[in-house]
Amino acid sequence: MIATRYLSAIVVGTMLLTACAGTAPPPSAELLEEHSFDDEYRIGVGDTISVSVWRNADLSVTVPVRPDGKVSVPLVGDVDVGNKTPEEVSKEITGSLATYIRDPFVTVIVTDMGSDEYRSRVRVTGAVGRPVSLAYRQGMTVLDLVLEAGGITEFASASRAVLYRRSGDRIEVDLNRILNKGDMSTNFPLRPGDVVTIPERVF
Repeated sequence: MIATRYLSAIVVGTMLLTACAGTAPPPSAELLEEHSFDDEYRIGVGDTISVSVWRNADLSVTVPVRPDGKVSVPLVGDVDVGNKTPEEVSKEITGSLATYIRDPFVTVIVTDMGSDEYRSRVRVTGAVGRPVSLAYRQGMTVLDLVLEAGGITEFASASRAVLYRRSGDRIEVDLNRILNKGDMSTNFPLRPGDVVTIPERVF
């Protein structure tokens, strides 16, 4: 089943990249026939997807799918990708970006399939120095994870960070108070599978 899902993601990704490149040849008939599939791959929790916005590298991200089935995309904000195909997600993000940029062209590719390893890792995404996925260590906190990611950026909305649990719980984290006032009341201990997301400020 995993192998079939993986091949599905490869073919969908190849077709989307071909459309973006324009000059690249389309997949051969032999390749499509060899890797044919009945149902298009649907994105799930623990997958990692690459969102590429043509000619807008600052809007392009590679992010893990959070336990709530969503990812954060610059300008767009949270996007529900769970149980959707890469093409469906691409169209949704394209429509949202059209408000901000002219004729956006978006490709979405599944770069890493979810696995049991997901359960033993913690991740931080959004307005940090470098989004990271780390092996869980006993005693890790939200602050530890953010520091491992190089801290927050100047565009971060630190008071609106959120900790997402594998159980589906959504816990608000005030990184502004943690970093600037030493208030550790929301510096929660992490659990395997946790994802911390720091959104950007709305200008």
